[in-house]
Amino acid sequence: MGTYVLIASAAERDPQVATLVVGDRPVDFNLSLTGSNKLSGVVRDLEGKPVPGAVVVLTDVRGEVVTTGTTDAEGSYSLSGVTSGGYTLAVSADSFRPAAVPVEVAGAGQTRQDVELRPGARIRGTVRVRDGGPLNDARVTLLDAAGNVVGTTTTGEDGAYAFADLTGGQYTLIATGYPPVAGTVSINGRDDDDRDLWLVHAD
Repeated sequence: MGTYVLIASAAERDPQVATLVVGDRPVDFNLSLTGSNKLSGVVRDLEGKPVPGAVVVLTDVRGEVVTTGTTDAEGSYSLSGVTSGGYTLAVSADSFRPAAVPVEVAGAGQTRQDVELRPGARIRGTVRVRDGGPLNDARVTLLDAAGNVVGTTTTGEDGAYAFADLTGGQYTLIATGYPPVAGTVSINGRDDDDRDLWLVHAD
């Protein structure tokens, strides 16, 4: 005797919960499980071309990951076992800026949500010393037009550095390791920009 909570779940079905009060007699109670939803769509770039290999992540209202997937050669993705409700669909791919869109999945069946990714510009280059050789362990900082730090990185043995997923605009590069050197660079938001930095000892 007592009150119990009955939970029924199955693959690709919406879970169901019921509260039962059990007395001194057997209780017959049936639960119906309906098919859960699928979320699918196509990830494209600004020119309408599909983006293969993009990572698709679906999170709930609490920010917890519900399911993940990857687009195929046609830029298509399909996420199954999604229950009704509101979600955020986050998509990321190499050479593109990440995108996040709200999605409302309602009723049984399939919900479609296409996503458009904008290209991410990149600044890259090599930090060199006076003789032209690469400088290891130099610290490179990127500032936006307002002076905010966009990112920092440290060069490896080849002296290379890179900042990706940037929007168009004016930036300032600062390299330290020797006396610091700063330079201004403008990018158009779509292409790579190669910019080497030279560090020398003060005379």
